[in-house]
Order: sequence, then structure tokens, then C-alpha cells
Amino acid sequence: MGAATPTQLIDNERVRVTEWRFKPGEATGWHRHEYDYVVVPVTTGQLHLKEPDGERTIDIVLGTPYFREEGVEHDVINPSETDDVIFIEVEMK
Repeated sequence: MGAATPTQLIDNERVRVTEWRFKPGEATGWHRHEYDYVVVPVTTGQLHLKEPDGERTIDIVLGTPYFREEGVEHDVINPSETDDVIFIEVEMK
């Protein structure tokens, strides 16, 4: 499984903004979020989440953001065999 590509767009004392690009089958790798964050999908698609209490697949929709609190632990994977998945992650420091 390959690694998703993060591109840091902003990183200052108040926020960190990262664009995440996932080719089919790529993953972030297991990580823990140290800040509250908002995800803004740039594409519509699915993400497969491996979490401490199990696994699930979620749908993301272009332009429809969602919020998560600090402390989330997971590995995020693009389960598609054909489509890239892209989102912007905004972390509030």
C-alpha cells in the first residue's frame, strides 16, 4: 500500500492547512490528531477508516465539510480501484 501525498498549504501559529491526495489504495498511515480539525472534500468518493475500535467506510462529498475533535486516531485509505480522492484538512492550533 502506497502513501497518500500531503501538501502543506499553510502552517502558522493558528492553523495548519494540508491538501491530501490519495491515489487508489494509498493511505495516510496510522496517526493521532493533535488538534481539532475540519476536512473539506475536493472530490466526491469514499474513505476507508481503520480505527482503534474497528473499521468503517465513509462517503465524502465535494464541498461538504466535516469536523472532528483532537485525539482521533486512525489510518485513512482510498478504497477505490480507479479514482483519486482529494481533501483539504484544516487544523486549529
